[in-house]
Amino acid sequence: MFTGIVEEIGKIKEIKRSGKDAILTVKCSKVIEGTKKGDSIAVNGICLTVTNIKNNELSFDLSFETLNKTSFKYLKVGDFVNLERAVKVGDRLGGHILQGHVDTVSKVLSIKKVGRSYLFMFKLSPEFKHLVVKKGSIGIDGISLTVANLYSDSFSVAVIPTTFNETTLQFKRPGTIVNLEFDLIGKYVERIMENRTNL
Repeated sequence: MFTGIVEEIGKIKEIKRSGKDAILTVKCSKVIEGTKKGDSIAVNGICLTVTNIKNNELSFDLSFETLNKTSFKYLKVGDFVNLERAVKVGDRLGGHILQGHVDTVSKVLSIKKVGRSYLFMFKLSPEFKHLVVKKGSIGIDGISLTVANLYSDSFSVAVIPTTFNETTLQFKRPGTIVNLEFDLIGKYVERIMENRTNL
């Protein structure tokens, strides 16, 4: 489980493809502290298992499912990624509960500076609109953010300078593909309501 509070921006050193799978290697410094093989790290909001640790590098196996269903299919060597270690029992939950299970991908539509902050607009497929709530939480590339406004086919988030500067949001441009994880509680409520409707 994760909180969506990014600990560090890592840099992709290598993506070694083998058939439909791949091995991802990320350069980092902070999240490697205390990390061992088998630990879970959120990389751009995707829960990955550490398979190798070498100097200031972490390696992860990427399955065909991860490559096909997330923004990882667009990543390349030199790109930056958000990193967060799994939360420990007793830690402060500063963001919101994230599993690291990407629901869908989205696209940055626009970025507007408003005072010292930024207003990001993201594409939203109508099939997921019911899972997004105005002023509710949403995970974008592993960052815990609050929905500012919700529209028929998009939504916006307001980003303070600290979040902008300490995450990969600073590198985003219109057209960039990002990972979305919707609020866990909302997804369970939807499932319960579906089951009741089908009774």
